[in-house]
Amino acid sequence: MSMLVKITLVITLILSILIPFGYFLLGEKRKNRYLITIGTNAFFFFGTMVLAAILMFGGNVDAATELPNTPETLDATNAAVNTIASAPSDLSVGMGYLAAALVTGLSCIGGGIAVAAAASSALGAISENSSILGKSLIFVGLAEGVALYGLIISFMILGKLG
Repeated sequence: MSMLVKITLVITLILSILIPFGYFLLGEKRKNRYLITIGTNAFFFFGTMVLAAILMFGGNVDAATELPNTPETLDATNAAVNTIASAPSDLSVGMGYLAAALVTGLSCIGGGIAVAAAASSALGAISENSSILGKSLIFVGLAEGVALYGLIISFMILGKLG
């Protein structure tokens, strides 16, 4: 990746953050201004990240030199082609690591939201009737299970990569 592409990606990333929030701060005071700002920011930010991933993990193609057609060179060429074909590409490995990170992060965010809702409701219910402590702990534990399932899926993805 050339220096010009790197500089362009950095500028695009910075502008994808600054332009929506500049609109939010200086724009017309409307009811849905916040949603437009977040939507625009997410679209440009993740678009820039996808473009950066494609450019970063894309490989270069090199031309091969012509070899004589002897049995030794054919065997060596076949062995090299089989080795390259069986090895995972940089793009698939990189996207696999990205998938594992997303699974872990999003499951923890979802588990945190679920625990926040379940725990506050459980505390309110326990304060009214202390005999339902066990039942309320089950629901809080189920909400925490979301994060654990995400972690297990992340380990499964990492196990497939290497």
